[in-house]
Amino acid sequence: MDTLETLQDLTIEGAVLPPMAFRLPHGMHAIEVSLDADERTQAAHQLVREIYPRGEVPLWETMGSLYSAMADQMLASGVGFFGIGLYGLEDDGGVAHCSLTIAVLESGETDQEVVAHGIQSLLLRDPLREVTWLDLPCGPAVCGVTFQKLVVDGGYTKSGQDEELVMGQIQVHVPFATGPYTAVFTLDTASIEQWEEFAHAVAGIVGSVEFPPSTDAAGLPD
Repeated sequence: MDTLETLQDLTIEGAVLPPMAFRLPHGMHAIEVSLDADERTQAAHQLVREIYPRGEVPLWETMGSLYSAMADQMLASGVGFFGIGLYGLEDDGGVAHCSLTIAVLESGETDQEVVAHGIQSLLLRDPLREVTWLDLPCGPAVCGVTFQKLVVDGGYTKSGQDEELVMGQIQVHVPFATGPYTAVFTLDTASIEQWEEFAHAVAGIVGSVEFPPSTDAAGLPD
């Protein structure tokens, strides 16, 4: 079952951003990086228990601390949300995996069409990036797809030899309908065999994006 996530109380240079809501597909485990430090640590440890339900306390503690530190670093770099997707493979019993991050950037422009066209122009400068214009329920958006070949040191491979690894990235820029900001959804994966499934998942996530009205301290719409 999909889960509803809402990013709120995010800030850029002290300014509180309008809230944004979206749905995550089953299999995606996530942390809202904008939580306070204690809540972020708790969320990281809960994430580890969800990913490794059959694990033991030492593993949970180690991985929980690792993900908590990652969340701290991402917050410092402007990322407000990150998730890890794990999906079982029926053929060989393996696991396909991906990572999802969401960052919010200031665009300086409130017209969604203008922002989207500007982003499209910038992304098209890279000849290796496949760029697509999207008409989402929340407004226009721009998707960029790239693939990159990496060499993994033999010390980290089963064969003991250097191996080539192909990484795929789907990045969708979604201008806010409620302010001069743009959300950047980035999915990275080395499980290229499951590319179609991941692309479908991203389409579902960005297609569910909503910009609900902000509320004041009394809980009333602005």
